[in-house]
Amino acid sequence: MAELFNEQAKQYSESRPTYPEELFQFIASKTPCHDLAWDVGTGSGQAARTLAGIYKNVVATDTSPKQLEFALKLPNIRYQCTPPKMSIAELEQNVSAESSVDLVTSAAAMHWFDLPTFYQQVKWILKKPDGVIAAWSYAKAEISAASANTLLQILYDNCDPYCDPRARYFVHDRYRTIDFPFQPVDGLEHTGPFEFKMERLMDLDDCFTFIKSWSPYQTAKDAGVELLSDDVVQDFTRAWHEDGNPKKVATFHINLKVGKVGN
Repeated sequence: MAELFNEQAKQYSESRPTYPEELFQFIASKTPCHDLAWDVGTGSGQAARTLAGIYKNVVATDTSPKQLEFALKLPNIRYQCTPPKMSIAELEQNVSAESSVDLVTSAAAMHWFDLPTFYQQVKWILKKPDGVIAAWSYAKAEISAASANTLLQILYDNCDPYCDPRARYFVHDRYRTIDFPFQPVDGLEHTGPFEFKMERLMDLDDCFTFIKSWSPYQTAKDAGVELLSDDVVQDFTRAWHEDGNPKKVATFHINLKVGKVGN
């Protein structure tokens, strides 16, 4: 996972959308205490920076040092580069002690994890019984201009041979069937997925930077395939400027799983 995002770490930090405030307020309302959050697979800190405004302290971990270089530094966020596999002793050293964390988050990352090992760590580190895990993903962006959106969806399809099949399945399935062995939090009848929406205003350069931040784009490039060929760029540019408006709204649908650890 880390290697997939090392090459385009700068593009990732610049182009990925900001998660909506409603998402974090919903999650925070389910955690009785707001002392410590652990953001796993933080990337360049897209979720950690908002969590830092709600929780007293945030530990944000990632296996990619290049991603962490571009993370926003705040006084109550501790960024930590971790190995792909951690023992419980390493977890305690790098993150926190047993039963000490109020919230574990994973923003657009959990589908890359070794889930049984990750869940074992989550259950060890969360406070009992009401510590909360919240994990979300978002699938394909939708562009407000029809012609540009059609070409973007074709580009998504062209990425399929270069996607990790397991990660692609969970994301496209909107986390509906991903294993999630946790209890519903108080006030909810199930663990989700719950849907939220985020929007980002993009110009054409923003859109190309966003595409270049995709892991399958980098995988294809490493295999000698340029998904943004000259012809694709020309077609995309023509479609983008068709309506005379240089900026378009990109809409992303977030799918959230949330649960508590229990006893």
